[in-house]
Amino acid sequence: MPWLAKRAETWHDRWLAARPTAPPVVRTRNSYMGRELLTRVFLTLWGALLLGSCAAIRFGEPTREEVLQRIFPSAVQVVVEQREGRRIKSGSGVAIAARRTAEGPACFVLTSGHTFSGLAGKTEIYAVFGRHLGTGRKVNALLVAARNDAIDLALLRAETDDCSPAAPAAAPALGAPIWVVGFPLGRHIMLSSGVVGQVIIGEPGGDSAGRLIVDAPVTYGVSGGGVYDARTAGLLGLVEGFSTARLTAQGSSPGLYVDVPVPGQTFVTPLSDVRQFLADIERADLLPR
Repeated sequence: MPWLAKRAETWHDRWLAARPTAPPVVRTRNSYMGRELLTRVFLTLWGALLLGSCAAIRFGEPTREEVLQRIFPSAVQVVVEQREGRRIKSGSGVAIAARRTAEGPACFVLTSGHTFSGLAGKTEIYAVFGRHLGTGRKVNALLVAARNDAIDLALLRAETDDCSPAAPAAAPALGAPIWVVGFPLGRHIMLSSGVVGQVIIGEPGGDSAGRLIVDAPVTYGVSGGGVYDARTAGLLGLVEGFSTARLTAQGSSPGLYVDVPVPGQTFVTPLSDVRQFLADIERADLLPR
């Protein structure tokens, strides 16, 4: 029926006209600037979060200063004197363990075996702790065992409870950064840096598991000093010796010469040899794996 269709159409038109409508969206400059500002803030916060996580991973490793502060307390100066108090030998060493024995508290120190070879007469052995802070504390030490053959090591027991043992490190890779700490010529503490320049594998069935060569410069008196991982402060081994070059003055009398250390050729006794030495003297408990 035409009149019904017309009536319905009219009613529908009136209903649409009466229905409230949403105001038109007006894009202004301020609205665009607000959205851009929010986007920039979001991206800035997200970038800061990512950088913070990366920094946390990177800065989780100890700094150089932190590594050195872990290393220095374990460095020990070794002094051999006659009973009259005259120094006849000196060397370097590393604290590896603190124990309480029947005689009281003790700090066990590793050093080079050749320091105690050829001693004659009555001598006294001392270990000097805390030399990185000044004159240090000089305490009596007892020679527990020493070797100066395929393995050049000695073990001392110092009478003190102030002991900061070095933590053992994993075997280093070629090129690993290292620190060497010792007391050249029996004087002040000396720090030198370098890398592992060579890893020498020992012969199968031989007395030694091998040697390390580092390029850190050393001199007389540093034998027995600790060689440490520069990233973790862990102990890698002890200075065994170094190559020397013999120099003679032109026109000098025969037999007059001086041996000088060759830079870049410092030999290191690795922890594998240290553990073998301790096992041989039944003190493997001092340096667990």
